[in-house]
Amino acid sequence: MENKDRYLKALIENNGKLNETDLGEKIGLNDYETEEIIVQLLSEYKIEYFENRNCNYSIMKTMKRKNNSR
Repeated sequence: MENKDRYLKALIENNGKLNETDLGEKIGLNDYETEEIIVQLLSEYKIEYFENRNCNYSIMKTMKRKNNSR
């Protein structure tokens, strides 16, 4: 669970600069862990498949609104 939160935070800060695998490696995850976290985040509707520069995933629009209200 901690890795998922770290990955989500890194994805938000990444803003499409690194692809999803490199982003996972940057925070200390291997390919399998990264894919597992992506599947979980997709199933929770926190991210969506959307080509955003180098990264193929983006934060869901509702998630963006929630983060802006803080």
